[in-house]
Amino acid sequence: MKPMAKYALPIGPIHPALDEPLYFRFEMEGETIKNTEIMFGHVHRGMEKLAMTNTISQNVILCERTCGLCSSNHGLSYCRVMETIGDIKVPERAEYIRVITDELKRIASHAFAVALIAHVIGFDTLFLYAFQEREKVLDLIEAFTGNRFHTSVNVIGGVKRDIDEELANRISKDLEEFKHSWEKVAEIYSTDPNILSRTKNVGVLTKEKAIEYGTMGPIARASGIAFDVRKQSPYLVYDELDFKLITETSGDVYARTMVRIREIFESINLIQQCIKRMPKGPINLGLIPRIPPGEASVRTEAPRGELIYYARTNGTQNPVLVKWRVPSVVNLPSLVEMFKENKIADIPVIVASIDPCISCTER
Repeated sequence: MKPMAKYALPIGPIHPALDEPLYFRFEMEGETIKNTEIMFGHVHRGMEKLAMTNTISQNVILCERTCGLCSSNHGLSYCRVMETIGDIKVPERAEYIRVITDELKRIASHAFAVALIAHVIGFDTLFLYAFQEREKVLDLIEAFTGNRFHTSVNVIGGVKRDIDEELANRISKDLEEFKHSWEKVAEIYSTDPNILSRTKNVGVLTKEKAIEYGTMGPIARASGIAFDVRKQSPYLVYDELDFKLITETSGDVYARTMVRIREIFESINLIQQCIKRMPKGPINLGLIPRIPPGEASVRTEAPRGELIYYARTNGTQNPVLVKWRVPSVVNLPSLVEMFKENKIADIPVIVASIDPCISCTER
């Protein structure tokens, strides 16, 4: 029998099969991937350097611009690290509003990832239906914040937009309708033979390898790692809310998709709880607080996993240092393991299944 041809296959950084500027160099044997080299850094923006020249208040907006899909998580994390340095107590109502904002963005981000996987597979009917339903969540974000992507709702010491009773009722009602629509999406993903054949046992990342690579978020939870910052290290009012930590065990494309789908339902549950429990009161301090000298780090759970912010100040209006570690930085290297022994045709769906954010990675 004639041996399989061995060759190198470069893909990216601009390629029709990729939605992000990534460069892969695959070592191939026939159609089978044997090893992978990953390179990124093609759109580096130097945001951490820029953060040192901005004022502390200006950086709230800068950090939000790190990413469109998880913008509120970046703004929240930056505000929380400055509030930690300044020992600032945030009003309780503001903490509930922050949870609502973050969970709305989590729904929109997860829905985007799930829809994109359908598109990559070639199931564009499902892709369009999922995107159509996602628009309803973006409409709610726009009704609340005035923007569809960058919420710009966080300020140091609270939030700058309140949720009145009319909007609260609309959010709760529309999310209930969205839940019913998304149940149809979940059913299709779990029963359609074409989807199952393209996602089951494809791009497998075992629990041991997920730990070895230090993966975070839905990637880790799909490999059986029960870690979520909202549970293990609660912030805001997450410790007062009832929600499940979603995990799967197979570690393949299917598991990573189902974790996101199931987390969407948990996010809806969290938002509805916040609307019922949210107390009356102020939503911010009424002024821009002065941040004293100090340093701190905080962790939050962004849609793609653990987001870490570190800051150091010297008492002036400009921070000495601001650094942030995004989940995609640790999730991207795990693609090397996911690609092994898979086929060329599986490359796009495996990449889509980790929902990489190059905007965050190359901040």
